[in-house]
Amino acid sequence: MQMLQTFRRATTAALTIATLSFVSTGHAADEPRRPECIAPAQPGGGFDLTCRLATEGLKQSGALKAPMRIIYMPGGIGAVAYNNIVAQHPNEPGKIVAFSGGSLLNLAQHKFGKYSVDDVRWLAGIGTDYGVAVVRNDSPYTDLKSLMEAFKQDPTKIVLGAGGTVGSQDWMKAALTAKAAGVDVRKMRFVAFEGGGEAVTALRGGHIQAYMGDAAEAFTMLEGGAPIRVLAVFNGERLPGKLNTVPTAKEQGYDIVWPIIRGFYVGPQVSDEAYQFWVDAFNKTMSSPEFEKLRTQQGLFPFSKTGKELDDYVKAQVKTYTELADSFGLIKK
Repeated sequence: MQMLQTFRRATTAALTIATLSFVSTGHAADEPRRPECIAPAQPGGGFDLTCRLATEGLKQSGALKAPMRIIYMPGGIGAVAYNNIVAQHPNEPGKIVAFSGGSLLNLAQHKFGKYSVDDVRWLAGIGTDYGVAVVRNDSPYTDLKSLMEAFKQDPTKIVLGAGGTVGSQDWMKAALTAKAAGVDVRKMRFVAFEGGGEAVTALRGGHIQAYMGDAAEAFTMLEGGAPIRVLAVFNGERLPGKLNTVPTAKEQGYDIVWPIIRGFYVGPQVSDEAYQFWVDAFNKTMSSPEFEKLRTQQGLFPFSKTGKELDDYVKAQVKTYTELADSFGLIKK
C-alpha cells in the first residue's frame, strides 16, 4: 500500500512538472495568429518599406512561420494608426505598427492627440537613414562651410528646399542648418516639395540653392546620374559604403545630427510573453547576414535596438525633439 502511494505521488509530481514545462515552453514559443504589420501611410512610402523589410526578414530568418500581411492605415504621419492601436486594439499580440523618426517628432509636438510616447510598447528599431545637405554638382559651394558662410552673409540668397511643411523632419534639418550658420530661423527661406524628386528638379533649375534630404535618397539619385553633390552627412560618423567619402557636418565644424530611424511598436496591453516573442524574433532576424543584405538593398543603415534598449532610446529622442521644437516656437503653450 505504501509503495502504491509513493508511486502515485511520484507520478503526480512528474506529471505536474511535465505540464508546467509544457505550458512554459508553449508560452515562450507562442506565435501570434494571423500577424499583421500596419503601415501608417499609403503603399509605396517609408512605412511600407519598413513593413516589407520586416516581413521578408522575419520570413527568411524563420523567426515567424505564418505569413505576415501588410495593412495600410494612412493619416497624420502615423497619428491615425497610433490612435487606432491604443484605443481600439491595445492588447492584440499579432499587430505590429511601423514608426519613423517623423512619428517621434510628431509625438514631441503633440500631434497624436491625447496620446503620448508612454502609451504604446516600443518593440524594435530595424534600420536608419540620415539627413544630408545637397547642392547642384556645379554649385559654387563645394563644402558645408562655404554654404554656411554664404547663408550667414545673406540668408535671403540661400533658399533651402525639402519635402514636408514647417515642423516636419526635413524642415527641422533646414532649421538646424540655419541655426548652425547663426541665422535666425524666422529669416530662413524654405520651400516645401512633395518629395526628393521635385526638390532636385527645383535644385537643377536654380530655384533653390540647397536641398535637405536623406542619405539613402541622395545615394539612389547619384546612382541614377542626378547632377548633385552631397556636402555633408548629418551623423556623428561617416556612413559605410559608397557615401563614406562624404564628410559629416561635425567634421566640418557644425554640430548637426539627424537620424531617421525605422521600427515598430505594439499596443499598450500586449502581454509580456507576446512582447518577448516579437523581441526574440527581431533579435534573431537582425543578427542574420541575410537581413543585413535586405536592409542595404532598401537603402537603410545599421540600427538594431529592441525591448528596453529601444524604449529608452525612443523616449530620449522624443525629449530631445520636444526641446528642439520648443526652441523653434513649434509647440503651442
